[in-house]
Amino acid sequence: MPKKAPTIVREIMSRDCYRVSGKTSVSTLAEGLSLHRLPGAPVVDEHDRLIGFISEQDVLGKVLESAYLNDEPPLVRELMRHEVLSVTPNKSIIDLAQEMLGAKPKIYPVTEQARLVGIVTRRDVLNAILRMRHS
Repeated sequence: MPKKAPTIVREIMSRDCYRVSGKTSVSTLAEGLSLHRLPGAPVVDEHDRLIGFISEQDVLGKVLESAYLNDEPPLVRELMRHEVLSVTPNKSIIDLAQEMLGAKPKIYPVTEQARLVGIVTRRDVLNAILRMRHS
């Protein structure tokens, strides 16, 4: 019997996701994003509460500037965005897909009671919708 297609974020989110703290250096962040092939990462405090988000786009100019000036790259907390769009694990995949149609993030942190429990990407959502169509 074929497996039921996913319908909510919890069924498609990555639970073991890359995250950084505000004290992480931008160069460490860049290495992590490259290693995990992600365009950005959630920023969490010591209790894994979501406090921000930082993307490659947020850091590209600063990394370039620090390389040019031979300075120490800044810390994540200096460049992160504090306004973060996040979703709950019970959000409908279809609703999230509709939100992602605009100039929205490619990655959404998934939170439960303000704590980071995973991430969901556009690719995850696209694959889920394709599975829905084929089931």
